[in-house]
Amino acid sequence: MKETKHISRSRAQESSAAIEKMYITMRHLFNRGFYKPMGISGDTLREALLILRPEIYGSIADEKVELNGLLYVIERLPIGIEECRFINLTSDEGYSKSHFKAIVPPKRRRNCYRIDEEQMNVEITRGRSDIYDILTHLTFIFIESHKIKDRVLLDDAGEVSRDWVKLEIAVSQQKKLALVEKEKAISHAANILGRTFEEVLDIYDAFGTETAPDRFLHVIYWLGKLAIEEVVDNHKRTITFSPILRERLGHHIHGEVWATNIKEVLKANQLLDRPIHVISANMHSVMNSIFAVPVLRTKFKDKSDFFVYEELSKSGANELRNQVEAVALKQGMISLPDTSGTNIDVQVFDTAKIDWSKTSFPNATFEGKKPVLIVMDYAFGEQAYETVDELLRPYKKEILLNVKSVSIMGKAGILEGGKGDIMIPNAHINEGTADNYFFENELTAEMFEGNDIAIYAGPMVTVLGTSLQNRDLLKFFHESTWAVIGLEMEGSYYQKAVQAASKIRKSVPHDIKVRYAYYASDNPLETGSTLASGGLGTTGVKPTYLITIKILEQIFNIK
Repeated sequence: MKETKHISRSRAQESSAAIEKMYITMRHLFNRGFYKPMGISGDTLREALLILRPEIYGSIADEKVELNGLLYVIERLPIGIEECRFINLTSDEGYSKSHFKAIVPPKRRRNCYRIDEEQMNVEITRGRSDIYDILTHLTFIFIESHKIKDRVLLDDAGEVSRDWVKLEIAVSQQKKLALVEKEKAISHAANILGRTFEEVLDIYDAFGTETAPDRFLHVIYWLGKLAIEEVVDNHKRTITFSPILRERLGHHIHGEVWATNIKEVLKANQLLDRPIHVISANMHSVMNSIFAVPVLRTKFKDKSDFFVYEELSKSGANELRNQVEAVALKQGMISLPDTSGTNIDVQVFDTAKIDWSKTSFPNATFEGKKPVLIVMDYAFGEQAYETVDELLRPYKKEILLNVKSVSIMGKAGILEGGKGDIMIPNAHINEGTADNYFFENELTAEMFEGNDIAIYAGPMVTVLGTSLQNRDLLKFFHESTWAVIGLEMEGSYYQKAVQAASKIRKSVPHDIKVRYAYYASDNPLETGSTLASGGLGTTGVKPTYLITIKILEQIFNIK
């Protein structure tokens, strides 16, 4: 009799299944309209996240509370959300016209409104990726909150530890804590969190704001308090999805308004019949690459171009940035701050109005009509498809746009190398599906050599969210025949929109060119190099401008 072979799953397979389970569960809960994260309906999400153990969430599966992961998440959620039992995800439903003041998280562009002491509304205008992002973060902080509860709640009647009582007294102080009081509170918090005094001290100030320097204690206290109330008083935290959000999601409502606004501006300035180049980048690198060095030449004599770009990137350089912007506006730049809800600002450059002798590209040459550049800020996940798909559609159904190229400059995680290195993809693979998008990239690795920056070329994986990545799955992508060099969130969605418009719908030229290049913001395979380990600082300036300049050199026909 043939012996039955026992088949066990690898960690990469378990992780892939966990991501798929989270993805399906989130969509199910969204369709249902509400759920209780620490109740039965939230079990699947919590279990999947604990199986996955994403790198960004560090010690999520341990008893001790994860501090770096908590900081990463708190920076992407609205201030005060830790106090709220009811979190309501809404569409843009008119709160901006009310007395409610918009709360925008430091590291995510989303408008949030504190309705009352117990409720926080979060506007979702950037598509499903925004929902996956926020639900993953909320699942993480609720798991952490129950770790706090487990360490301070002594019995079912609600008796708590001495450390908790002392933390409560510290949090109730209205004024900034004196050094002695602060260190006493940190000592109690360290016991509650299962962390050392030094670990808590090191991260304490990163949570603080100017108005709330002791916010760390506040966050820990309220997370624990709501978790205790869930168990003792059965006051469950609830996440709801508004009926309007459920009705609108997936129908390109915001993307259509955004794209129409851009085309109206092109029409008003008689630019609709010109060759168009779309660039997805930040709102300063294209403008600065063209104008900054000549404008600031007298101020930064004998300094390299990249030194000028670094100075412009510093937080206090508003005056310098305003000088460059003033020149750009005089030479054909049109600024379009977003009013559609996409949170994607736009700049339009009419190259016919630029005095090229006073730019960094004096040798720019054009055949026929001078091109128009549409520079759009970074999209978020699936929003990349929504916005570019709408942008490449004909204006008023009959005027086709002559879009010559779509160029994407973004930041991404790298799987070999370090922060600031450059990745040049030749394909995007959609995580969790067999979808893959191969393309001829106009940018090549050879173009970037000789600049003291490591260059990697190969396929890249488009992930559902940075907060869902784990080492085993990424190692599989990197070390198997997929030979993936990095991960990002928008590439396959951009390419899907370009292919649909050029190859199927024929709304833009069939031979449209595409350019993709990314610089590394983190290496999730290296401990201490994940996104939770902090930002790039000035490391990202050189690759950002190097990529932007190479894109512009191709558009401006500079050999």
